[in-house]
Amino acid sequence: MNEEIKILVIDDEAVMRDGCQRILTKEGCEVVTADNGEAGLAAIQENPQGFEVVLLDLKMPGMSGMEVMEAVKCVNPSLLIVVITGYATVDSAVEAMKKGAYDFIPKPFTPDQLRLVVSRALEKKKLELEAQRLKAEAARSLRDVATEKSKVRTIMHCMADGVLVTDREGRVVLTNPAASRMLEIGTNAILESPLEEVAKDTKLIEAVRGVLEPENSDVSSISQELQIGNSLIRAHTAAVKSEEGETLGTVTVLEDMTYLLELDRMKGDFVAMVSHELRSPISAIEQNINLILQGLTGELSDKQRHLLSRAKERSRGLLELINDLLEISKIDAGMAMQRKEPLQVEEVVKGVVELMEEEARAKGVALRITINGPIKPVLGDRDNLEGVFNNLVNNAIKYTPADGEVRVEVETDGDYIKTVVVDTGIGIPKGDLPRIFDKFYRVKSEKTRGIVGTGLGLSIVKSIVEAHLGSISVESEEGKGTTFTVVLPRLTR
Repeated sequence: MNEEIKILVIDDEAVMRDGCQRILTKEGCEVVTADNGEAGLAAIQENPQGFEVVLLDLKMPGMSGMEVMEAVKCVNPSLLIVVITGYATVDSAVEAMKKGAYDFIPKPFTPDQLRLVVSRALEKKKLELEAQRLKAEAARSLRDVATEKSKVRTIMHCMADGVLVTDREGRVVLTNPAASRMLEIGTNAILESPLEEVAKDTKLIEAVRGVLEPENSDVSSISQELQIGNSLIRAHTAAVKSEEGETLGTVTVLEDMTYLLELDRMKGDFVAMVSHELRSPISAIEQNINLILQGLTGELSDKQRHLLSRAKERSRGLLELINDLLEISKIDAGMAMQRKEPLQVEEVVKGVVELMEEEARAKGVALRITINGPIKPVLGDRDNLEGVFNNLVNNAIKYTPADGEVRVEVETDGDYIKTVVVDTGIGIPKGDLPRIFDKFYRVKSEKTRGIVGTGLGLSIVKSIVEAHLGSISVESEEGKGTTFTVVLPRLTR
C-alpha cells in the first residue's frame, strides 16, 4: 500500500479503532479514527476528498452506521465504505451494500482479513480513478479531433488552391470550394461519389487512376495542365501512403493559371507595343548618324567622328535589345516554332557563315565550316534556326580577338544532327557558365567591357532550340575559347 493513502475508521470500540490503526499503519497508510458517527461524518465533511476508504461500524450509540453512510453519500458519493458488522446480522451488511457500501467485514476479524478487504477497496478505487482518467482522455481526444477537423475544414475552405481527395477506390472523400469551382462540379453532391461521375476532365481521372493502380506503385505523383472551359488549371496528383507503403488514396492540388496567362499576354502586348514604338525613331537616329559619318553633311574632325561612331554603336545595341525583346515576347507567346518544315541544317548554317564572312574578315578572324558526311533533314522553323546559328557565330566572332579562329561543324550523331560552334576567343569564367543562358545575364570583365550586348541572345537561342525538342550545351576555358553544341532531332522518315 502507498503511504499517501488515508483511511478513516469510525467505531465506538477503542480496541477496534486501535487495532485497525496499528495494522494499517504498518502497511504504510495514514489512519484517522472517530469514536462515533457524528465525529466521523464531521471529519468527512471537513475534507470530502481526503479519504480513500472508510471503515464504518454499523452498530454505534447515537448516529448509526446506516445513517452515517447515507449522509456520507451526499457529501462524497464515490467514497468507498467498508462496513464492520459485529452484533448485527449478515442481512444488515447486505442491506448496507445495497445502499452503497462497497464491502463488509465481520467482527472479530484477523489482521489478514482486514488487509485483504482494504486492499480490495483500494484496488477498486485505483481502477475507478484510472477509468475516470481514460474517460477524460477519450473526451479530450474527441474534442481535439473535432477541433482539428474544424481547423482543417476552415483552412481548406479559405485556400485559393483547390484540394481534391479520393480513397483507394477513386471515390471523392474531401474537397473544397476552390476545387469545385475550378472543376465546375457541385460541392456537397460529389462526396462519396466515384470521380468518373463528377469530373469532366479525362486527364484528371486518368492521373488519379494511374496513381492508384497497383502496378504503378513506383509512380508517386503526376503533374499536368487541364483545360476546363476557359480556364487553364495546373493539377498535381500524389499518392497518400501508409507507413507500410500501401496506397490509401490520392490528393490533388489544383492551381488556376488563367490569370497568369492573362498577365503574360498583357506583358507581351506591352513589350511589343513599346518595342515597336521605339524601333522606328532609333532606326532614324542611326540612319542620320550614318549620313553624317559618310561626310554628306560636311567634314568631321577626328574627335567628332569618334563620338558619332560610339553613338552609332550604342544605337545599334539599343536596336538589338528591342529586337531581342520582341523575340522574347514571341517565344513567351508560344511562337518559337511558327512554321514546321523539313530543313537541311547544313544549308541554314552555310547561309549564316556566308553572311558573317565579311564581319569576320574585317576583324581578322578566320571563319571556317565543315560538313561531315550526308546530313538528314530536321523539322523546324527556318527563320528561328537561322537566328540561333546567327547568334552563336556572331558571338564567336565578337569575343574572338584578331588572328583567332571560329569553326562551325555539322554532323550526324545517331538520331540527332549536331552543330558545333568553336572559337579561340577569351572564353567564359567557370563561375559564369551555369548562368550563361539566363535572361539579361552578361559576363562582366575587362575583356568584355567594350563589347555591346543585351544579355538576351543566348536565352533566346536556348528557348528556340528547346522548342525544336533539341538541346544546347556549352564548354569553355578562360583564355582558350568556347564551344557551343546544338543537338536537334532528325527526321526518321
